[in-house]
Order: sequence, then structure tokens, then C-alpha cells
Amino acid sequence: MADEMRTTHNAGDVLDDTAAATPRFLHILNGDSVRGTLEQSDVPGAFVPYVDILHEGPVPSENGNPSWRETRARYLSASGYVSYADALRTYEEWDARAATFAEYDEVVLWFEHDLFDQLLLVRHLDWFSRRDLGRTALSLICIGEFPGFEPFHGLGQLDASQLASLLGTREVVSREQFALGQRAWSAFTSTDPTELDALSRGQEADELPYLAGALRRFLEEYPAVGTGLPRTERHVLEVLLEGARSPGELFVALQSREERVFMGDWTFWYRLREMARGVAPLVSLDVEPRDDPDLPAGVVTITDTGRAVLSGRADWVRVNGFDRWLGGVHLSAALGAEVPWRYDPSSGSVVGAR
Repeated sequence: MADEMRTTHNAGDVLDDTAAATPRFLHILNGDSVRGTLEQSDVPGAFVPYVDILHEGPVPSENGNPSWRETRARYLSASGYVSYADALRTYEEWDARAATFAEYDEVVLWFEHDLFDQLLLVRHLDWFSRRDLGRTALSLICIGEFPGFEPFHGLGQLDASQLASLLGTREVVSREQFALGQRAWSAFTSTDPTELDALSRGQEADELPYLAGALRRFLEEYPAVGTGLPRTERHVLEVLLEGARSPGELFVALQSREERVFMGDWTFWYRLREMARGVAPLVSLDVEPRDDPDLPAGVVTITDTGRAVLSGRADWVRVNGFDRWLGGVHLSAALGAEVPWRYDPSSGSVVGAR
């Protein structure tokens, strides 16, 4: 079956199962919500979510080996997302399920257009490109819109029949897509963001049409020239300048400012707490303890430092220090010091700090 698909379909062709028996599918998904919906549909196969927040924390280039999983698990644990043991066990389960690909005729990747998903996509393209797929076909469903949904945020908005309708649109992953996935993963996990900056300019847009935009959004999370604010923190302060908000209201306001929503409430809450720390906090939190899975009740207000930084009269990196991983880049600066890289909004590129 897989050999027939390889010989009767050119890379990039839409696959058609009507003339043959239903192949054995392994579906790799961008979340548990999509899995739950697909399990209620008539789409056959096994469903495996992979939901790592790769835009947060250190991401080594070695993709999916024990050391890689341990690094990611340590970050999630230290950030308060989950225990180290639970994180490590989850990573091991995800990789073990993906490693069963040889038992299936076809692996289908289900992703969408935002930063969260595009990083997962290049991660999997790199991972599969380094394995002998043998008789197993690898195909891709990746969408940025769906009829009747405006704005379209992602696959999680769709019901079972709508998701099922996408199966027939999948396309065989091409050599060019594999190559771009490898290149993007290498650039994302590099200690130097120069190549990632080049990829964000979109010369290969036809191969993975949503990748360049997602990478541009990622680079905007570098501290900005002049203020030291990543885009997320800048948005928080812009909203709070209009008045205090509850964490939930602030999260909704931030989502409305994104071209492609990618950040979940857990990541938002972690970033908000970072803004409230240090010798010169940007925000003040007067909130109740978080009652999972909801954001806490209470009030978030902008501080005088936050106002000064937002206006460019102060620089967050220099007045508060900075310590954050972005893919393979570790941006670390003590109080009064400088990080090695910044984002320049005027040129839309990452530049070496002066």
C-alpha cells in the first residue's frame, strides 16, 4: 500500500484512498482537543498528540534523544508547568508512539499556521527525515483558514465532520519540505539566530507557506532595541496602560492582538509572573492563588517602571536583568548588562547588541 502511494503519487499530490482499502494511519496531532474530536469522527487510525511549547525554554538540536527529553523536562518542571517525572514520562510516550511509524502505512501530520504549530511541524520533519521510513508514507495537513471561521485560530475550532473533511486534502511530504524542515530546525536550535532571521524572510514560502510568518513572530520575542521588551510583554503593558485588568481579561486582550494566536494561558501566566519579578517589576499582581486550570481572579496593574520602559525612557534588560532561552539561544544579562542579541523593530530583524 505505502509503495503504491509512493509510485502513483508525486510529492505534493493530494492522496486519494477511494480506490484502495483503508490504509493503517498514525495521526500526529497538535493537541488533545483535536484528538478528542477526531476520535468522534469517521477518520480511521491511531491518534497521538504532541503539544510541546517549543517557543519557550532551551531546545537542543539533538531531536528526541534522551538528553533532549531531559532538557525539555527540566525546563517545564523549573517553570512550574509540571513535575520533572511527569514531563519526562510524557516526552518518552510521545516519542515512543511516533517510533512505531513502521507499523503503519501512512503517518499524517496535522498542524496549523501559528508559531506553536510551525515549530512542532519542523521538529517532526527533522525527526522523520533522519529515519528510514521504508514502506510508510508521510503526509501533511496544514491549514491557515477554514470556511465559516473568521478569525480562524486553529484545528481545535472544528467539529468532527469538519476535521474529517481535511483527510482527503493531505499531501505527501516532499523532499523540499523535508530539507526546509531540517534547515529551519537547525536554525531554530542554533546558538546564533542569523539563519533563522534569514528564513523568516520567506524565500521558500511555497514549500511551507506559514513558516516564515511564524518565525518572524518568534524573533519578535527577542528583547527590542530601545526598550528591552519582547512583543508579548509590550502588548501586556500597552493593554494595562489603558487600565488595570484581571489576568483573564488581559489574556483575552493579548489574544486579540495576535495575527495568529499561539500562546496558551499557562504560558501567558508564567510570562506575566516574570514581569512582576526582579528589582524593577513591570507589573503588579494582586491575585488569588491559581485554581487550575483557570487563570486566577484579581487585578494586574502597570508599575511606574513599566510605564518608563514602554515609553522608551528605560530599558527592561538593563534595569532588571534578563534570562531567557529562545530555541538554541540563551539570552542572559545581569543587572545593568546587555544581552547578545536584540530585535530591531525598524528593520524587522535580529541584530547583535551594541
